[in-house]
Amino acid sequence: MFVIATAGHVDHGKSTLVHRLTGMWPDRLAEEQRRGLTIDLGFAWTDLDGRQVAFVDVPGHERFVANMLAGVGAVPAASPVLFVVAATEGWMPQSTEHLAALNALGVSHALLVISKADLADPAVAIEQARHQFAATSLADPPVALGTELDQVRAELGSLLDRLPPPDRAADVRLWVDRSFTVRGAGTVVTGTLTAGTVRVGDELDHAGRRVTVRGLQTLGREVTEVGAVARVAINLRGVDRHDIRRGDAVRTPGAWLDSAEIDVALRKPDNLHRELVLHVGSAAVPVHVRPLGTTGARLRLARPLPLRVGDAGLLRDPGEHRIAAGIEVLDVRPPALRRRGAARARAEELASGSVRPPAYARAAQLRAMGVAPAGQRVGDWVVDPQWWARRRELAVAAVQRWAADHDVAAGMPLETLRQQLGLPAAELVAVLVDGTGLEVSDGVVRPPGAGLPARVDKAVRTVEEWLAEDPFRAPEAAELAELRLGPRELAAAVRAGRLQRIADGIVLGPDAFERARQILAALPQPFTVSDARRALRTTRRVAVPLLEQLDARRITRRASDSSRTVV
Repeated sequence: MFVIATAGHVDHGKSTLVHRLTGMWPDRLAEEQRRGLTIDLGFAWTDLDGRQVAFVDVPGHERFVANMLAGVGAVPAASPVLFVVAATEGWMPQSTEHLAALNALGVSHALLVISKADLADPAVAIEQARHQFAATSLADPPVALGTELDQVRAELGSLLDRLPPPDRAADVRLWVDRSFTVRGAGTVVTGTLTAGTVRVGDELDHAGRRVTVRGLQTLGREVTEVGAVARVAINLRGVDRHDIRRGDAVRTPGAWLDSAEIDVALRKPDNLHRELVLHVGSAAVPVHVRPLGTTGARLRLARPLPLRVGDAGLLRDPGEHRIAAGIEVLDVRPPALRRRGAARARAEELASGSVRPPAYARAAQLRAMGVAPAGQRVGDWVVDPQWWARRRELAVAAVQRWAADHDVAAGMPLETLRQQLGLPAAELVAVLVDGTGLEVSDGVVRPPGAGLPARVDKAVRTVEEWLAEDPFRAPEAAELAELRLGPRELAAAVRAGRLQRIADGIVLGPDAFERARQILAALPQPFTVSDARRALRTTRRVAVPLLEQLDARRITRRASDSSRTVV
């Protein structure tokens, strides 16, 4: 299907032309029929040389420009516009505003139709329109007379043949232009599906809430599936009609980010005020404008919208009835501008027409932002290669400084290192330091083969000498204190493989368990704690925790009477 929007001054015959092409009156409100004036969006459709074509007929009166923009803004920029100028009046004020809106949105295909050519010479209107179109994205459009329907159809067909195919596998974002209730069905919304495919039974997202597609209609027919581009009516379960309105969007769950602040490139800015209205899709949202240079700006939205890089919209000053600028979204997660010179640097970046992607982001987040995931893949993250390489250098230096300042520590806590490096997730630390020679274990990062500082090494050598003479006589607390071997120093000696921890404050040689097994295996089995104590020539303070360690390692097996057997 192809979707075409109309444009042009009030009472220049847009709705009449659509009626003659389709056989349907697009005006849907009783007031419109009574007044002969399009107030809200109207819709009609027909078959054009084997193509299904739907028309979005927009109001031409200046009081209803917001309604006009809701219709035009939701139609793909690549789609053609049927721009109508009456031969009897020629170019008029709303012709100018409609053309400015189309130009701001980047629309590049239009068919200029001169209506009422049977009532006045169309030559003047054609010349006026071509002059106005010349400096816009729609320059030099084909021209047809509204009195010659075959010519109108032929020119439309020629335009449609040049359009790029839609992406039916894309994420869905349907801008709602109408919502209402159907008796027995519930909430129904309509809109122009510009990309993606919607199926009955699909779950979609609306304002963070899941809704289910109960039914689909397109061009008045019930269908089970509809792909872009199409006019579509969706019967939704899970939302009341009063909670969904024009300017809202239903979209693929988890595939879009709601943005309340965006950086944009400006097209043809004209006297930007600080408070304007952003029109994008069918939405119209007040925004605060912070200019960044002459061709860029930061917009703070009154309510978040699901936007992506590359989206087009426009800024309008409703008080002055003018288009202030067209916009192209360049960043939906813009950085803070707190540093001196940050705003100037950002302005230069926006002026280039693109911004540098974030240093790191999950691939799914980049897709939701509309950013191509270019960079180094690290799991489900995408990182800037230069930023990543710099983090590796910083990691090595940080761990070495930590080791120097904490000579008997187990290592630098992984979370501390993550924070210092500015990594977004702890899972990235191990990947980052892989290949640097650093070791990650038990939640810490340390240099490889870190030895004991000289003062600790000397004290441990003294303990080793004692244990060489009497392997199971663990040093007493007073002896350890005299050697200045506290818990941290003992833990470092254990990590270095110099001592074996039996219990808090009790250490033996690294081969203590194997030595004990050999001695205890020579005893009559089973044996008691007292038997073990005497065989090992140690105290109960050491024997009890040592036997518990042997039990845990399944070197010995404890019976119900507390006697043990070497396995």
